[in-house]
Amino acid sequence: MQAQLDTIDREILRILEKDAKTVAKTIAEQLGLTKTPVYERIRRLEQDGFIKNYAAIVDKEKIESSITVFSFVSLEAQKGHLMDDFLNQVKQFSEVTECFVVGGEFDFLLKVIVKNLDAYYNFAKTKIASLPNIGAVKSAFVLNEVKNENTFPLL
Repeated sequence: MQAQLDTIDREILRILEKDAKTVAKTIAEQLGLTKTPVYERIRRLEQDGFIKNYAAIVDKEKIESSITVFSFVSLEAQKGHLMDDFLNQVKQFSEVTECFVVGGEFDFLLKVIVKNLDAYYNFAKTKIASLPNIGAVKSAFVLNEVKNENTFPLL
């Protein structure tokens, strides 16, 4: 798929990643092009799945105080259907904003956002620990968020 992206496509993606509300006319001006081919390229990037969706990134601290916790989860047995069951359950938890299958000591890494430590304790106890086949859960609490980028490093 990378071969389908030329330099102009990559520049368009960089601009839209920084601000998805940037209109085709502005992008065209920045790239020294006309509006129509830029608009057509954006449509193609959307249709081909290079642009999955557009989203507003909210300032969570302005909405409500919260804490971010990274939970490392291992299962008692790493059988395919048990891993699938775990993933299907985790997808239902609104507190889990990201979930990764990882190699090493643990099977999964969850990014969890909750209101406070009590809320995390309740989440861990009633949701994660109550799932079948849980072997261990270890948590790392974020003290300070230094960098949080929602962009893909287009090389």
